[in-house]
This record gives sequence, structure tokens and C-alpha cells, in this order.
Amino acid sequence: MRKDVRILLVGEPKVGKTSLIMSLVSEEFPDEVPPRAEEITIPADVTPERVPTHIVDYSEAEQSDEQLYQEITKHFLSSSQANVICIVYSVNNKKSIEKVTSHWIPLINERTDKDSRVPLILVGNKSDLVEHSSMETILPIMNQYSDIETCVECSAKNLKNISELFYYAQKAVLHPTGPLYSPEEKEMKPSCIKALTRIFKISDLDNDGILNDNELNFFQRTCFNIPLAPQALEDVKNVVRKNMSDGVKDNGLTRKGFLFLHTLFIQRGRHETTWTVLRRFGYDDDLELTQEYLFPLIKIPPDCTTELNHNAYLFLQSVFDKHDKDRDCALSPDELKDLFKVFPYMPWGPDVNYTVCTNEQGWITYQGYLSQWTLTTYLDVQRCLEYLGYLGYSIIQEQESQAAAITITRNKRIDLQKKQTQRSVFRCNVLGARGSGKSGFLQAFLGRNLARQKKIREDHKSYYAISTTYVYGQEKYLLLHEVLPDFEFLSEADVACDVVCLVYDISNPCSFEYCTKVYKKHYMDSKTPCVIIAAKSDLHEARQYYSMSPLDFCRKHKLHPPQLFTCNTAEAPSKDIYTKLTTMAMYPHMTQADLKNSTFWLRASVGATVFAVLGFAMYKALLKQR
Repeated sequence: MRKDVRILLVGEPKVGKTSLIMSLVSEEFPDEVPPRAEEITIPADVTPERVPTHIVDYSEAEQSDEQLYQEITKHFLSSSQANVICIVYSVNNKKSIEKVTSHWIPLINERTDKDSRVPLILVGNKSDLVEHSSMETILPIMNQYSDIETCVECSAKNLKNISELFYYAQKAVLHPTGPLYSPEEKEMKPSCIKALTRIFKISDLDNDGILNDNELNFFQRTCFNIPLAPQALEDVKNVVRKNMSDGVKDNGLTRKGFLFLHTLFIQRGRHETTWTVLRRFGYDDDLELTQEYLFPLIKIPPDCTTELNHNAYLFLQSVFDKHDKDRDCALSPDELKDLFKVFPYMPWGPDVNYTVCTNEQGWITYQGYLSQWTLTTYLDVQRCLEYLGYLGYSIIQEQESQAAAITITRNKRIDLQKKQTQRSVFRCNVLGARGSGKSGFLQAFLGRNLARQKKIREDHKSYYAISTTYVYGQEKYLLLHEVLPDFEFLSEADVACDVVCLVYDISNPCSFEYCTKVYKKHYMDSKTPCVIIAAKSDLHEARQYYSMSPLDFCRKHKLHPPQLFTCNTAEAPSKDIYTKLTTMAMYPHMTQADLKNSTFWLRASVGATVFAVLGFAMYKALLKQR
């Protein structure tokens, strides 16, 4: 909502502009009328819309044309532009009516931008002097100019419609017709239809294309803070039934019925109803989602990360469920497209299918879907807030903003001091020379062997892979990031992580040296756990062109021995190494003796397997119940 409203009164001399203002303020007709009234401000608490209102008088005798133009024309350095202009004429003076179209409207239109015209209100004053109405003359003018919101006939002398005049002026600013409705076409504008369609889809909690009584009541309570009585609900549906055949289906309101109701509100002058709905769902006067709605303030201290909390995951699960029509625990391309219809653009490109787990058809699974949301939250929390805003998180969850979905983790240094962490997402940077097998290592984490990896198009490649692992029965997310091998240009962001993987190709004698350089420059003196991966272990091992063997290098620097790895397997590659990486990220203080302890790894690996199976089984059971 606007912070204030500025109303300008213009018109020919002697039509009663000043009298109208003075009658409003004093609630009686003035005995003496000055040439021009001083600007007055009506406090917010005495206006119907609870917004401070400034009323400005214009006098041709007292002011220059330049002063008038300044009031009409928008200035970047001034906030004194009129938000609405009342063109006053005298109902008993034909010349003043003619001047409305021959002088005042052209003058205003010449000095306002076509795309942001100021709403106009025609004011017929001195209605006490005639017995007839001027509306017959005025209606053709209103039909000719779409900027005219309404016409009000009034009398400053007997106070007829004075407060109504200024209420309509205020309403024209706060609840303008222009963005919503085309009087010429007698239908809602496309941008309004688009916004209301998004609102309908968010409110359709089960995604069946109908707003049932529960959904209508939730919508009503969300927008107007009161539910509808059962009879009122039936009355609303009956109005729609009488006017269109496909507005009500299975005793619920269809999208067409929902749009028809708002068209009816607008046509009957109840724009404020539609505007209340639009603003509740985040829209501004131009029917764009506001920056305040999409990007609520959230402060992230240094060395802290961002994660989704439990309620956010429950919300995202409900969004997944209502779009997974065939209940196969994956989103087909059509289901995914349907989910993102509330977005102004498609947020996930083809690379996402190679960032998270998919099924055999290449469709994003339930686990993959939650993983991608986790990745976005971790890497770009502002983007996550924006996406949750499009989905209507704060409205459905009845929160002040989608910032309520975010958990800011404790400073990593405190975790290290206390030797424990409550974080759920751990970042592993994967570095290695070109061709060492980094991409294969990422894709193997998502269950893809070499044969499946060869089908990935180069332009669909992702430098991230994220999925869940289980450590001591706790579900955690491991985020792998393939860092490009530009050794001299590694930034702090490229280096910073919870655990690092240095990958070399055992069949390439030049491959290991890159790992040693990266380790010595960036990780040798850090507290970041480090693992060396001996990739492509299915190939013949070549002697590395380095002063010592990889095993000797690891012994010298007290690292775990090189971990043999290959993704050239018949089935999905083993996930043991990823469990190991997550554990090292969770417990960076562990000694090499701990890490070498076979019992430790057995517990972690068995825990991972058991909880992965149980977790999926429980989800399938929940689906069957629904």
C-alpha cells in the first residue's frame, strides 16, 4: 500500500474547487471563499483507507502554468506529484463541461507518461442549482477516456457527496481500475488474469483444479481474516452458476469461476476486494510481485550457512505430493511444468537432472527434488526466498515471510571448538587435473555408472551433485562441487568447504602432481579434512611423474591412503566413499586412527544402508495412505 495519497483539484475558475475543499474540512459551506485553499493534510486515522491524504487546490489567478505542470508531471527529485486529479466542472455551466475534453484532459495527458497515467475523476459541482443530472453529457466522455475512474455529482453548498468525492479519489489511487480491467473490452486485463490464476493455483491445495469449501474458506481467511459462513459460500457459488456453465464443478469453484467473481467485483465498483487479494499475495500497483515480498530481509553472518528447516521441507513435500499425479515418487516433465506454473519463468534447466537423483526415465525423484531445494538454499538463499515466494510459502504456512523457512547455522569455528555440529548440509570441493575423473565422481554419487554418464549432453553438464547420505543413522546432505582446474586462479570460494577431494587418474602419469600442488598451496595448513581419490581404478595403474608415490605422499602428510574409485561398473557405483566424506565433514577433528578404524566405517555404512531403505519405504507407505 502507498504511504500517502495526493489529490489535485483543477478546473475552470468559479466552478467551486476551493469551496469543495473548505466544505470538506469545516463540514459547512464557507461564507467567504479565498482565491485558493492552502494544501491540507487529512491524517490517516480519519480516512476510510487509513492513509494520510493531501488535498491540493489549483487557482489560475494565483498560480502559473509552470506550477500546475510541476504538480502534474512526475519528478525524480520530488514526491509532490498528484496521484489522482479531480477535474471539477459546474453542472450548470456548459462551457466548463466542454473544457474538460478541450483543455484539461489533453493538458494532463501531454504531461504524463502513457504507461503510468494518473487516474482522473470528473466532479460535477453545484448540483443544488439544477434539477437535472449532467451524467447524460458526461457518460460519452467517460467512455472515450479510459483514464477516468468515475464521475461524482456533488454540492459544496449543501455538502452533498463531498466526503464521497474524496473517498473515490483516494480509492482511485489505492485501488485503481486501470491495471485490472479494460472498460473498452469489458474484461480483465491479461496481467490481472495471470496474477489471479497464480493465486488460484496456490490456493488449490490439492491441485485438482477446483477450490472446494475448505480451500475457499482458507483463502477467505487468508485475505480477509474471516471465514465464510456455509450459506455465504453457497450464495457465492450460486451467483457463479447463474452466470456461467463451467464456473462451478463438483460443488467447487473452477479457475473460470474464480476469475468471473473478480470481474464481477470490479464491474460493481468493488475493486478493493480484488486489490486486497492481490496485495495479500505480494502484488504491487503494476501487478508485479514486490521486492519486499520476494526478498525479505535476512542477515547471514560470516562462516554461517543457510539450510531449510523442518517446516519448509514439509511444505515442499506437500507441493511435490500435489503435483505427483501418478504417485510414482518422481516428477515427469509435464508434472514439473505444472508445478512451476506459478513462476514467471522456468527456474530449473536441464542441468538440474544431472545435479540430483533421477529415475530410469531421467525424471527428478522425490529425493532429487528436495536435494535441489537444499542446494539452492545453501548456495543462493536469496534465490530460494524468491522461489518460495512464487509458491506462496508465507501465505500457505501463515508466516510473516518466507525467511521463516530458513535456518542459519552456527559459526563453523564454534562447531570446531565444540567438536559437534547441528548442520545438515556439508560441502565437498572436488579438485583435480583435466580428465582426472571429477565429473564421473560427481555423477556416480547420483547412482550413474559410466554407461549412463556417456549419455549426458555437454550443454546439460552440471558442476554440482547433491544427495543424501546417512552417518550413524542421521540423514545428511553431501554437496559435491567440481572446481575448474585453473590452479592459479582459485578463489576463496573455490577453496572453502567442509571436506576436500583431490582426484587423480591412476592411468595418467601426469595426473597426481596437480593434487599435490593444490594440497600444498591451499589445504596443507588448514583444518579442512582431505581425501585423495585414485579414480579410474578399473584401468592399468601408471607410475606417477612425481617425486614420491601417492601412498607415500599421503603418509608424509598424515592423510588417509588414496581411495580407489571407479564408475565403470555394471550397476550403480558404491556409495561408501561418499558416506566417508560426509563423516569426515561432520567430524573434522577425528584422528587418522579413528578414520582407519574398520568398526567405525562399518557402523556408518550399515547405518546408511538401513536408513536409506527405511526412509524410502516409509515415504511409499505414506503415499499409499493418501
